[in-house]
Amino acid sequence: MSIFTGAAVAIVTPFNEDGSVNFDKFAEHIEFQIANGTDAIVVCGTTGEASTLTHEEHLEVIDFCVKKVNHRIPVIAGTGSNCTETAVYLSTEAEKSGVDGLLLVTPYYNKATQKGLKEHFTIIANSVKIPVILYNIPGRTGVTLQPQTVVDLCREVPNIVGVKDATGNMGMIVKLMSIAGDDVDLYSGNDDQILPLLALGGKGVISVLSNIAPRETHDICQKFFDGDIAGSRELQYRSIDLIDALFCEVNPIPVKKAMNIMGMQAGPMRRPLTEMEPQNAERLEKAMKAYGIL
Repeated sequence: MSIFTGAAVAIVTPFNEDGSVNFDKFAEHIEFQIANGTDAIVVCGTTGEASTLTHEEHLEVIDFCVKKVNHRIPVIAGTGSNCTETAVYLSTEAEKSGVDGLLLVTPYYNKATQKGLKEHFTIIANSVKIPVILYNIPGRTGVTLQPQTVVDLCREVPNIVGVKDATGNMGMIVKLMSIAGDDVDLYSGNDDQILPLLALGGKGVISVLSNIAPRETHDICQKFFDGDIAGSRELQYRSIDLIDALFCEVNPIPVKKAMNIMGMQAGPMRRPLTEMEPQNAERLEKAMKAYGIL
């Protein structure tokens, strides 16, 4: 059984002005998501600025999220690393906190071979008993999980169940699904490709857009599942300008800006990420107004 179907939010980590984690606002964000139909929460991923959290903060944020959600929807923790042993440590600790699954990004910078990737993910998955979703995002990591590698891992390692695909490479995704059978749960990692991946047999999306439009993102998926393809397509089309604005600077700079514009107090970025350029912030606010969020 899939960890979730539908729209999972890749939730931001709100910070106070001094850079510390703002747990009060984090709790509000979690409640906002659940109240508006989000199907799962992915905590400490790219959008959650996990790369600039200390290990202690990383695990504290995961633990807080699990306790706050309290089994209402699945919680999936980002625990990947470019160091296999570090990923094992974060994954086993997250499992102790009670997460429902893990999201493991490909090891960045090292540029591992496909053999190395298979060994890396197998070791991590074998260290826990909970389900694992692989995360293929070569634009950030410099390495690509090839379709056959994904399928092999899902078939050979019992608790590796699927992949979040943020390659943007539709040909590669078609190839993956053509050889996957029922062995790979596919999730879109790009908000502008939710419907296309659902049409290829995807289970849903792990979404940045959901931070500010959770109900609408959920509905793109739900309408598709309900057979209302035209309705799903209309919502996907309607969201494109806003999605483009949310990615006009590197994620999560724009989505945190959008949340701050909405009064949700996501706080500042951690360096080396910086505040949004004024002209891009103006573009974002315009797109939000056109979408009806403001």
